[in-house]
Amino acid sequence: PALRRLCHHLLAHYQKGTRPVRDWRTTTNVAIDLMVYAILSVDEKNQVLTTYIWYRQHWTDEFLKWDPAHFDNLTQISLPVESIWVPDILINEFVDVGKSPHVPYVYVSHQGEVQNLKPIQVMTACSLDIYNFPFDVQNCSLTFTSWLHHIRDINLSLWRQPELVKFDRSVFMNQGEWELLYVLSRFQEFSVKSSDSYAEMKFYVVIRRRPLFYTVSLLLPSIFLMVMDIVGFYLPPHSGERVSFKITLLLGYSVFLIIVSDTLPATAVGTPLIGIYFVVCMALLVISLTETILIVRLVHKQDLQPHVPEWVKHLLLERATILLCIRDRNKLSQSRTQSLDTSRQVENNESTAKLTPYVCEDPRECGAAGGTRSALAFAGRTESSAALQEVLRETMAIRQLLEKREEFRDVAREWLQVGYVLDVLLFRVYLAAVLAYSITLGTLWSVWRDA
Repeated sequence: PALRRLCHHLLAHYQKGTRPVRDWRTTTNVAIDLMVYAILSVDEKNQVLTTYIWYRQHWTDEFLKWDPAHFDNLTQISLPVESIWVPDILINEFVDVGKSPHVPYVYVSHQGEVQNLKPIQVMTACSLDIYNFPFDVQNCSLTFTSWLHHIRDINLSLWRQPELVKFDRSVFMNQGEWELLYVLSRFQEFSVKSSDSYAEMKFYVVIRRRPLFYTVSLLLPSIFLMVMDIVGFYLPPHSGERVSFKITLLLGYSVFLIIVSDTLPATAVGTPLIGIYFVVCMALLVISLTETILIVRLVHKQDLQPHVPEWVKHLLLERATILLCIRDRNKLSQSRTQSLDTSRQVENNESTAKLTPYVCEDPRECGAAGGTRSALAFAGRTESSAALQEVLRETMAIRQLLEKREEFRDVAREWLQVGYVLDVLLFRVYLAAVLAYSITLGTLWSVWRDA
């Protein structure tokens, strides 16, 4: 048969140990091509990219030529790859041998052109930049070069045009976490310490992560918790519910960070921006809780509380209320002042009524009572003077107690007004900081995603 006769004719005296050229000064030109089939895994911690590619080589073997007319017009034949010379083209970034299938044959044409087509699982080292996670774009290179032969023996070239290689996604499996953007190619010469130059063909595989899963599972829960923290400022500051509410939020956010810690990529080089985002959110929650504790401590009513300093009144109760446009607070403070004045007047009237002696209405009754009193006045004057002095002392003590209590109420009311104004001021500062931080992160991630 023609195939057997041709195979015997080609391999009978073939020497696969030498480069297949008749003149040793002739350079063997190897054209290579690459198509990305799938992105299997991206290991950020070990900086390893695992891809599955379709790799093709093409070169001319001057000892594998024949005349098709002598072999039934046979122009192409498959030969065992172990029986012929194959260039030692390797990938410089190789870190491990993948589970690549073995293809035992190559195609040879009657003009000596050899085509070696094989799929390869490539595990290569790649400098992964995870700062923009989960909107990161990775650029990993695959450098094909001859490990031994310099450029005068083996030269490399691109099989197809660079534009065709760049946007070729015809065989790419586009269903995983990563999507292929494009593949860039570049030829260059490489030399070490003024030695012979080697030919290199670099392929830059540019991939982008799909961020939907991480947005739903990482960003949205954090945003919801921060929104609830902002809503918690509308709880009354003089009640203890706000403190317990913010402590619960801080505890929930801590549990959330423990859960998502395994999802975030970890490297020894740097921290992704989303990790910084979580830390800043935790810091904002701590600041919010600290502000709440401060306000609650400020407005809490207690005895022996000092008066509000005049400069605090001037800054917070006058300037800050105008700056923050707090009108309802002023009305509230006026109504509270009026109600407290009314209650104080009622208490004073009651105490006065209790201490005022009896006054008669009928003149005759008053006259009879006056005569009786004048008769007994001299006898009981000595005995009643001590009792009257005791009553007077008790009355003065009661009056001082009421005045002291009213003074405490005034001081507590002043501190309550200061606490309300300071709470509004700190809340607006906190809200402005959260909005500025959110807008900055959103802008950065939008730019990175659209880049």
